[in-house]
Amino acid sequence: MVALATALAGCSTNPADAPPPTIAPASAAASPPASATPEGQVLPLAAPAQAAVFDPATRSLVVLGPSGADRSVVTVLPADGAPVPVELDGSAGALVADAAGTVLLPTRGGYFALDVAAGAAERIGVPGRDDVDFTALARRADGRLVLGSADGTVYTLDSQGDVAAQVKIFARVDSIVTQGDTAVVLDRGQTSVTSLNAEGTDDEHALRAGEGATTMVADAAGRVLVTDTRGGELLVYGVDPLMLRQRFPVPDAPYGLVASGGDTPVLAWVAQTATNTVVGYDLSTGIPVEKVRYRTVQQPNSLAFDDASGTLYVVSGSGSGVQVIAGAAR
Repeated sequence: MVALATALAGCSTNPADAPPPTIAPASAAASPPASATPEGQVLPLAAPAQAAVFDPATRSLVVLGPSGADRSVVTVLPADGAPVPVELDGSAGALVADAAGTVLLPTRGGYFALDVAAGAAERIGVPGRDDVDFTALARRADGRLVLGSADGTVYTLDSQGDVAAQVKIFARVDSIVTQGDTAVVLDRGQTSVTSLNAEGTDDEHALRAGEGATTMVADAAGRVLVTDTRGGELLVYGVDPLMLRQRFPVPDAPYGLVASGGDTPVLAWVAQTATNTVVGYDLSTGIPVEKVRYRTVQQPNSLAFDDASGTLYVVSGSGSGVQVIAGAAR
C-alpha cells in the first residue's frame, strides 16, 4: 500500500512504458435477498442495470443494461407513460445526462448521443480513435467533452469534436466528473482520484482514495464525492485544489452514489449493498450527518435523483427493478 501511494505521488513522471501499479478493484457486495418491503414504489425492469441517470429536461429516468453479446440497451422511464427501450448498436458501460435532453454513453471508437424524448441514439465517432475502448466521459463548463479509456488515457475534445489533448497516466479510467472546467478521474485499480489541468495535458493533483474506491459523483456545492467500498467510507473532496475535505465511515459495502440539490436539501445518497439500504447524508456541517435512510430493492448499485420533485431512484443491479421514493429528503 505504501508503494502504491508513493507511485501515485509521482504518477506524472512515470516512464511511458511503465504501467501504473494497481490492486484488485473493489466492487459492490453481493446483496442478500430483500428482507423487508422496500420503501416507495417498485417498477419492473427487464434486465439488471449497469448504471442510471435522471434527465431533468424530459423528467425521465434513463437506465443502462446489457442486451446480448457486445450490445447494450437503454430504457427510458418517463414520469408518465410506459418504459421505452432503445437498443444501442454496440456496448456502453456508463452514461451521463447533459441537462438538455441528451444522454451520452461512451463506447468503442466514440460515444452514443441519446435523444431521450425521441428515444433515438446516434453514434458519434472520435476522429482517429476507432479502436479505443472509451469507458467514461463528462462535459466541462466550457462545453468540451472529456473521455477516458480502458487503457488509461484521457482525451479532451475541442468544440469541433476533435482530440485537442490527451494524457496517459492511469491504469484504467473508470469514471470522470467535472466541476467547472476541472476534470477529475477515478481509477479503481489505483484507488485514486486525479484532477487534470485545463488543457487536458497533465495531472494537477493525484490522491489516494481509501482502500478501494468505486463510484464518484460531483455535487451542486462544488465537491466531488467518492465511495470507498473496500474501506467502508464516504470521501468528500474539494477541487481547487483537489483535497480531501471530509471522510466518514459508511459500513456494509457502500457503492451506489448520487448527490441531490436544486430545490431539495443538498444530500449525499449512499447505497449500502451488503444490507440493501440507502442513506442520505447532510454534508453542510463539515461532518456528514445522517438525515434519512430507507430499505431498498436487492442490489442497489445505481442511484439517481430528480431535484425538482425530490424523488430518489434506486436501481437494482440484480434485476429487482427500479425503486421510486418520492419526497425522499423529507
